[in-house]
Amino acid sequence: MKPTNLRRGLRAAIPRTEPWYPYAWQVQSLLLAYPDEEFAQHLSLAHRVAPALPEQVRAPLLAFTAHAGRTTPAELAAAYVATFDHRKRCCPYLTYYAHGDTRKRGIALLRLKQAYAAAGLRPADDELPDHLAVVLEFAGAEPAAGHRLLTEHRAGLELLRLALSEEDSPWASVLRSVSATLPPLKGDERDAVARLAAEGPPGEEVGLAPYTPPQIMPDPAGGPR
Repeated sequence: MKPTNLRRGLRAAIPRTEPWYPYAWQVQSLLLAYPDEEFAQHLSLAHRVAPALPEQVRAPLLAFTAHAGRTTPAELAAAYVATFDHRKRCCPYLTYYAHGDTRKRGIALLRLKQAYAAAGLRPADDELPDHLAVVLEFAGAEPAAGHRLLTEHRAGLELLRLALSEEDSPWASVLRSVSATLPPLKGDERDAVARLAAEGPPGEEVGLAPYTPPQIMPDPAGGPR
């Protein structure tokens, strides 16, 4: 995934008079993007911001940055592709968990675009608006609206976190940090996660063409980054 024009610059430290969670979401967004030539700067930024974050948010972020710091860029990029492009169960596109490959997913993508546009923001043309990194960018820029989006997709977020943990992926730490910015799961949310894990997303594949581009899911040849 490439940087989008949603992103706003982060300052070197979080002012104590401001909420910390928009900064956490922006840093998490950077770390969940494809590790391109700017990724070293993203790691440096995470190290500067992390000390002002709560322990449960900070610790998993630093666990990821420590791993990334001792991994070569080529190895990290290959691991990213293997994880997010080749494993459907590690899908970073949040509406997939709620709607699968159905017409409802196309409508959900449109609503996300409308939410971004209402805030005067727009993802890059080659990105889908439900990629977790993009949603986190939006949350960092528009915390109230972003928090609503993240909680609406909480079941998918938790399933992605569990899948990454089972794969022993370093990005599982970033998902743990994301989860730590949200309220604890309620009973119905836990039920939704269990149901999604058992049944998977809906499977209808009719009527997608008018709504969504072909890169909606990563394919074995390598999806969008």
